[in-house]
Amino acid sequence: MAKEIATKNAPAAVGPYSQALEVGSLVFASGQIPLDPATGTIVGETAAEQAEQVFTNIEAVLKEAGLGMKDVVKSTVFLTDLNDFAAVNEVYAKHFVKPYPARSCVEISALPKGAKVECEVIASKGE
Repeated sequence: MAKEIATKNAPAAVGPYSQALEVGSLVFASGQIPLDPATGTIVGETAAEQAEQVFTNIEAVLKEAGLGMKDVVKSTVFLTDLNDFAAVNEVYAKHFVKPYPARSCVEISALPKGAKVECEVIASKGE
């Protein structure tokens, strides 16, 4: 059975989904966009600025599950402009440590609220 993970330190789910679910030793975190959890507004204008908030939100969800960024085993990054890849990658590298998680990065046509970046992760509580 899945256990819901929810924290007020990350944006609340705005639809029929959970911030994250824990299933066995894995935590599946829903995609985070750069919303300020208190105001619900986008933080940052550039993709790099927005990525900082995205990873702050992810860290808050993982912390609620008793995990950190070091526990992430897979991430998927969504960009509305693949030309932002290098800038977002630089921010990404500041939030993750070796061995880096497996990752996909794709360009998509649009994100909610006009965000430029979204990221979802899967983390592991270990063996």
